[in-house]
Amino acid sequence: MPAAIAPPAPFPYVPPSCEGYQLAMPNSAVAAKIARDFVGALLRSGAHSGVADDARLCVSEVVANVYCHTRSKLVRVEVLVGREQVSVHVTNDYVGPPPEPLARPEGEGGRGLLVVNGLATSWGSTTRKVKSRRTKTVWFVLAHPEPRSVPASAPDRESP
Repeated sequence: MPAAIAPPAPFPYVPPSCEGYQLAMPNSAVAAKIARDFVGALLRSGAHSGVADDARLCVSEVVANVYCHTRSKLVRVEVLVGREQVSVHVTNDYVGPPPEPLARPEGEGGRGLLVVNGLATSWGSTTRKVKSRRTKTVWFVLAHPEPRSVPASAPDRESP
């Protein structure tokens, strides 16, 4: 049986004080659902419930790409929860590039990374060597949306 946990690839930015959570699972047809439920439960129970749905969708798309496009035996999900943002990375044992989106918008697949690009504050991928194998991590960061400023209401004027 392969090792369940490998050191995660570094994020370009790690919040100074954050909590980290990890999940390792077999790369299977249910891995995206398991990752989606893990991230959703984690974020909905804390201060980041406002980005929970976006995080669930993004992690589901990235994990589904691992299942559809790699032969990795394991998928590892790490979630770093900071005060103002959430960072998620999905690591697998396949070093190829992330799949390219389909050129045809009417196609059945190929939109996963476009979804991540549209929802995440930033995202990317890294590769690194862990012992005798190489790993690839696709990471994304979600931050709370800036609060909308509410215009001050004009004082009521009495009619003459």
